[in-house]
Amino acid sequence: MGGTDAFVEHRELLFSIVYGMLGTVADTEDVLQETWLSWAPRDNVENPRAYLVRIAVNHALRRREKTSRETYPGQWLPEPLVGDTADEVVRGEEFSMAVLVVLETLTSAERAVFVLHEVFGYAHPEIAVILGRSPAAVRQLAHRAREHVEARRPRFTVDPRTRQEVTERFMAAALGGDLENLLEILAPDVTLWTDGGGKGPATSLEPVHGKDRVARLLVTVAKNVPSTTDLRFRRVHGDPAVLLFADDAPFAVLVLEVHGDRVGRLYSITNPDKLGHLG
Repeated sequence: MGGTDAFVEHRELLFSIVYGMLGTVADTEDVLQETWLSWAPRDNVENPRAYLVRIAVNHALRRREKTSRETYPGQWLPEPLVGDTADEVVRGEEFSMAVLVVLETLTSAERAVFVLHEVFGYAHPEIAVILGRSPAAVRQLAHRAREHVEARRPRFTVDPRTRQEVTERFMAAALGGDLENLLEILAPDVTLWTDGGGKGPATSLEPVHGKDRVARLLVTVAKNVPSTTDLRFRRVHGDPAVLLFADDAPFAVLVLEVHGDRVGRLYSITNPDKLGHLG
């Protein structure tokens, strides 16, 4: 198999792994370009898949180390993947918005090990080769990462019809500025995350907790949403979501995590840099 054919064959896998490590489409595409440039001259590699994964993971690690979230204005959320792209990347609940937010708190090495082992089923000795570490060190990283994620992973299973009904009820109440119904549909311990990236509207620099605070904030926000806004119900990372468009251009994505028959977590992304691919 030629070098180009091998890269094309494994591109979807590489995208999924790198996106899991970085959380943005733009950075992922840049890493895939770097991977291609590193790979292009090689046509006779015995195991192209393993070789390409090793190149991509190490490029992603280097990019991750250069990217500081500390200078990001406000809260940082992963770039939303919708439709076919999400179907290709999302594997069960491992790449849900909630889990991706938790992965941001891991070290770069812990996140790489978690993605490779827990999501894609790589054995610890395989990961050791990819990262250039000992199997013992990889096992330790895997243990720390798994404990950290499991302690913070949401544990709610809701059937799709209920999730859709809750989503529609929530949007009707939120856009209608209906405080009473919002208080009814939000879980008592609901949390709202907002990512405007300093370029789009964001309600707070820190997550907002509690249904009273979140509901009143949503009522205030609703006053600034144009009545001509086009709502498109989709799924983002396996969670119910709503894409808000004005003049055929996306200006916000709301991702809902449903706990029973209430909204337990809300993720609002308005940073235009993270929405351009949705148009």
